[in-house]
Amino acid sequence: MIPGYRLSLGITIAWVSLLVLLPLAALAARPWEHGAGWLWHSLTQERALAALRLSFGTAFLAASLCTVAGLLLAWTIARVRPAGWRLLDAIIDLPFALPTAVAGITLATLYGRHGWVGAPLAGAGIKVAYTQAGIMIALVFVGLPFVVRSTLPVLNDLPHELEEAAQTLGARPGQIALRVLLPAILPALVTGFGLAFARGVGEYGSVIFIAGNRPLVSEIAPLLIVIRLQQFDYAGAAAIGLVMLLGAALILVALSLVRALLPAMAGARQPL
Repeated sequence: MIPGYRLSLGITIAWVSLLVLLPLAALAARPWEHGAGWLWHSLTQERALAALRLSFGTAFLAASLCTVAGLLLAWTIARVRPAGWRLLDAIIDLPFALPTAVAGITLATLYGRHGWVGAPLAGAGIKVAYTQAGIMIALVFVGLPFVVRSTLPVLNDLPHELEEAAQTLGARPGQIALRVLLPAILPALVTGFGLAFARGVGEYGSVIFIAGNRPLVSEIAPLLIVIRLQQFDYAGAAAIGLVMLLGAALILVALSLVRALLPAMAGARQPL
């Protein structure tokens, strides 16, 4: 046995228990204090259902857009290397460093009725700020770096010889992309999608400034949690938080299973 193994294991278990397991247990137990009937009634209220649908729906759509856009950005940086690609690579990490409230105010100003982008769109009859479209933009902004950072290292490590060999064997560009490149980067894309989705479900600061926060229309679940806390409805807030936690966990577990099955699926593919 490695010296200090039991001590380090005990410290790790205690640390994880205090910071992760106990808070999660408290969150799971609090909504049941009034009984299962009350919990069901709290979660099936029209306002709660609308907020949960909006949060999960926009998070899924935004993560899907982030996956496509993140793949294109990662491909551009790894393979095309245009002028100024190092600056582009640094800018991608900006949402990680930028406070979410600052990001929300910036997006609301940019896409507002008098903003640089919002004004031309408003002239064309398109309203972005204070709508569900604004929520999508905010979630794409904060979720895109997860996909790029998950995919870029894989593309950088992928040998160019694989593409050249496939091209020599007569494979068309579409075949190379689908049967050589995609199987190699698909696990990274799935990881990036899962991280972007999990971030989007719980995103608060960057969304509330551009969402409009109208009940049943553009009110996200994290905001409804804050509202219930302000009303001293701690059990109701915990109930929504528990649903968000379980929903995000189920999606992440499903994506982990898919990621584990991808190597076997890739091995079963027919050769070029």
